Amino acid sequence: SVEAYNTALAIKPDYAEARYNMGNALKDLGKLEEAIKAYAKALSIQPDNAEAYNNMGNALREQDKLEEAIEAYNKVLAMKPHYAETYCNMGVVLQKQGKLEEAIQAYIKALAIKPDYAEAYYNMGNVLKEQDKLEEAIQAYDKALAIKPDYAEAYFDLAESLYIKGDPSGVMKHLQHV
Repeated sequence: SVEAYNTALAIKPDYAEARYNMGNALKDLGKLEEAIKAYAKALSIQPDNAEAYNNMGNALREQDKLEEAIEAYNKVLAMKPHYAETYCNMGVVLQKQGKLEEAIQAYIKALAIKPDYAEAYYNMGNVLKEQDKLEEAIQAYDKALAIKPDYAEAYFDLAESLYIKGDPSGVMKHLQHV
């Protein structure tokens, strides 16, 4: 809890891990500004903490501070170029910015590192659907569901894509192949 981290930090103010975990707790509580400050303090003590930059980027993304989120993600990737989750997070921000091709490239990088990354396939499906590339979106959702059969959001967006494509009865047919 936040109180426990405050106690630890009162005893040892330069305890980077406690500041990082405090940021996570604050982020979970929706206190994004405070979380970002906690991550920044953790990074001032331990500047090579890639996870702190990644989570700071996520908090910035939730505040729609998209350029700042990209900066945080780029710092992660400079330290850990094989961090699939950061490529996936970057893709979400790029999509929000309307940079759809760049978002797809970020998901492709995530999947090259982690081929069983259902969320990356799902997010790629969302970008492809936004581009009206429905057949490719359906394939991406199918891949997400093959990896994670209980992925409710992927089922929903697969069904929506099939409906838009004019094949509402195709949902059951598709799900038999997953």
